[in-house]
Amino acid sequence: MTETMIFSALVILSVLGFITAKRRSLNVAGGNISELHSLPRHYGYLASLRTILPGLLILVLWLLLGSAVIESMILSALPQSLFLETGTNAQALLLNKIRLVVEHGNKFGDNPDILEAATHYSSLYNKGLWGTFSLSISIALIGMFTAIYRIKPDFRARSKVERIMLLALILSSVIATLTTMGIIGSLIFESVRFFQQIPLLDFVTGLKWSPQTALRADQVAASGSFGAVPLFVGTLLISFLAMMVAGPVGLFSAIYLTKYASKKVRSIVKPLLEILAGVPTIVYGFFAAITVAPFLRDTGTIIGLDIASESALTSGFVMGIMIIPFVSSLSDDAITAVPKSLDDASLALGATKSGTIKQVILPAALPGITGAFLLAISRAVGETMIVVMAAGMKANLTVNPFESVTTVTVQIVALLTGDQEFDSAKTLSAFALGLMLFITTLALNIVALSVVRKYREAYE
Repeated sequence: MTETMIFSALVILSVLGFITAKRRSLNVAGGNISELHSLPRHYGYLASLRTILPGLLILVLWLLLGSAVIESMILSALPQSLFLETGTNAQALLLNKIRLVVEHGNKFGDNPDILEAATHYSSLYNKGLWGTFSLSISIALIGMFTAIYRIKPDFRARSKVERIMLLALILSSVIATLTTMGIIGSLIFESVRFFQQIPLLDFVTGLKWSPQTALRADQVAASGSFGAVPLFVGTLLISFLAMMVAGPVGLFSAIYLTKYASKKVRSIVKPLLEILAGVPTIVYGFFAAITVAPFLRDTGTIIGLDIASESALTSGFVMGIMIIPFVSSLSDDAITAVPKSLDDASLALGATKSGTIKQVILPAALPGITGAFLLAISRAVGETMIVVMAAGMKANLTVNPFESVTTVTVQIVALLTGDQEFDSAKTLSAFALGLMLFITTLALNIVALSVVRKYREAYE
């Protein structure tokens, strides 16, 4: 018995409840749908929801609390001598040993108390699974039969289904809001811990990034430098280069496909262009490292420019190719959404097609195009793999696109890779970088929204 099997059983019961309730509603009405307050499918939806929701609630409670309760029972049954022998973090270490024995057998444990605890753990877990299965299926069956039994011609099934869906939407909104607050809270909490060790001014204005810290008091040359300016300069440089590629190409592609291309050309070019959005970023990274970087380096040598093998230019160029579909597709939608009456009126007054696009269509579609560019910038700022493979990881303070640079996201990944101690300034600096990146993105959103509001008022 597994959690997946319990979920599958609930889904099957839910489908069975839908089919049964739908048929019963038709039988109650004598085959005349007009006699029913709601459509037959609404009775089916209600029975399906009353079947699966209570069972899912039991399953979710088990997933959230089951393991914690069992582990607490196991730890309370262990002799105190084990905790004294284990020392610091005794509970976590003992639980880890017990889990290893449960998963891999006796080769991960030779202590008889540990082996007995592992056996007890497995027994309790299996009993808990079967108990969850029995309880969730029982409640699901009760809900299904109750919903089917209450089916009558005047029963307001649609209203109840809509009320349940409204509650589901409210719950989803609450979860999304709490998730956002949790993310912000975790960033702020860990960043405050970092700024207690490193002054905020040094972090924001520092020109050197070298987060290596000393492991011992007598160790030298590893005091750590946490100046984030090189990281943000590198991020802005690569994002700017990416938008120099994606912005014009994406916008011009959208203009051509919406205003100049025939239906046949559009049906071929647009899907091909949007395929770029489905290419994994690691593939773009390989393309940048193997094809673009050598080409740019060799071309630079021919014309007398010294372009590094790992450069901001390579990363920005390939990243720009990657985000072209974001700009093109969203700009396409914005241009298409402009009322055709504006286009026709401009042409009727004697304006040329190009003049109409520049003076009428693009200003009217500016809110959507602004959103497209904002999404593309956010995508560029958050990209990691292409930068790692094409621009390197060296925190170099420069605006020269021919040199190697790094970005905030790359450093966050580097800082949190492997075993880390979350009391050191090195690890906590990743949260400070994340907070600064969040603030930067929020500022971009505020600016974009102000532009959208301004022009939306003018054209609506």
